Amino acid sequence: MSSHLDVIERVHIPRRRPGRDPFIDLLRNFSMLAVVLGHWIMPMLGYTNRTITVGDSLSTPGWWTLTWALQVMPVFFAVGGAANFHSYSAHLAAGGDARGWLATRLYRLTVPVLPLLFVWLAAPPLLTELGLPRQPVTFAAGIVGQLLWFLAVYLITVALAPLMIKLRDRFGLAVPVALAIAAIVVDSARFSGVPLVGYLNEGFVWLALQQLGIEYAAGRFTRLSTSDALVIGIGGFAATALLVVAGPYPASMVGLPGQAVSNMSPATLCLLTLGVGQLGLLLAARRQIVAFSRAPKIAALQRLIGPRCMTVYLWHMTAMIIVAGVTVVGLGYTTPAAGSLGWFLVTPLWIGALALVLRGLLVVFGRFETARLTIAAGPSTPRLVAALLLLFAGLLDIAAQGFAAPIPAVLSIAAILASLAITRKKRSDAEQSRRSVV
Repeated sequence: MSSHLDVIERVHIPRRRPGRDPFIDLLRNFSMLAVVLGHWIMPMLGYTNRTITVGDSLSTPGWWTLTWALQVMPVFFAVGGAANFHSYSAHLAAGGDARGWLATRLYRLTVPVLPLLFVWLAAPPLLTELGLPRQPVTFAAGIVGQLLWFLAVYLITVALAPLMIKLRDRFGLAVPVALAIAAIVVDSARFSGVPLVGYLNEGFVWLALQQLGIEYAAGRFTRLSTSDALVIGIGGFAATALLVVAGPYPASMVGLPGQAVSNMSPATLCLLTLGVGQLGLLLAARRQIVAFSRAPKIAALQRLIGPRCMTVYLWHMTAMIIVAGVTVVGLGYTTPAAGSLGWFLVTPLWIGALALVLRGLLVVFGRFETARLTIAAGPSTPRLVAALLLLFAGLLDIAAQGFAAPIPAVLSIAAILASLAITRKKRSDAEQSRRSVV
């Protein structure tokens, strides 16, 4: 029986190579910057008795409203769906196959992670050997690893993108509707005493958002009127508000200390309705956003961030750890109370220092992402599935355990390297086969 990849190769052949969409490019870059900004302003740091303490500024009463704007992962997954549609269509138009596209995406997602893995595998023992207290080092090694949850989940959506594009061709908007219904069922079971079932929504919610991006890239929403887009946006936010009022969904769209339920761990229906609201408003302002993207300073910023977007995400917490290590651990700095005059005065300086350090990290590590690779004919489906499973397991384990425990981290890194080796070996075999035919 043919795999779904084989079927897609025969059926979904685009007629033209799509160009870049400035709307999608700007949303991708600025949604990533919003994630970074949110992570940088959240921690309330202090240091006593060789122990770092961490609070959350978004726990301040009323500040949950900020999370409705700063929680932009729904937008990022939708934008990722549009990007997957365009790159997959271009890959097939150039004569490649679905397995080659997936192998290429695997490389482009994984290679930028490798330097982070090796730096942080070595960092905890090195830093403690240099005399830094163990607790701050262990804490830092844990929060850096947590970032990889996003890549693990994003990998699922990328791996299923060819199938989801095929389903879109056949069923259209029925696909995200079905995924939304599945998310409702999962949340109902989760809140009825079966909590572990909630992790199924790490698939249903993010796939539904990716599907909306696929629909946009396929032309579904490009001619949507401003008024219709506003109705969708307002409807999405209204649905989110109703879910929060009815409960048990919390008002915050990010996880906060002490919450019995989080909208993020695992994802809930609220993130899907919030994403619909955000996308509706963004589509209503599409013309203005495209014009904004062409401003010289914005275009220059995008040229810096765009090719290094994943590197920005991977290293922004390391930038914060470096600055916090110097200021909080080294100099005894304590974050002022969130919302106080001191907090508003210091936060721009804090963000500026972090941005400066991150800029240096981009110079060093951005080259791993800007190097491009395209695999025309990918490995066999069993090899590719094995590679994806190894990569998913390795990323998820590090996200759960961090880098403080060396043996689990080494095993996870070995799994990630093995996933690359599997696809690389098969790529070489395919190239040799093509040479022999020629």
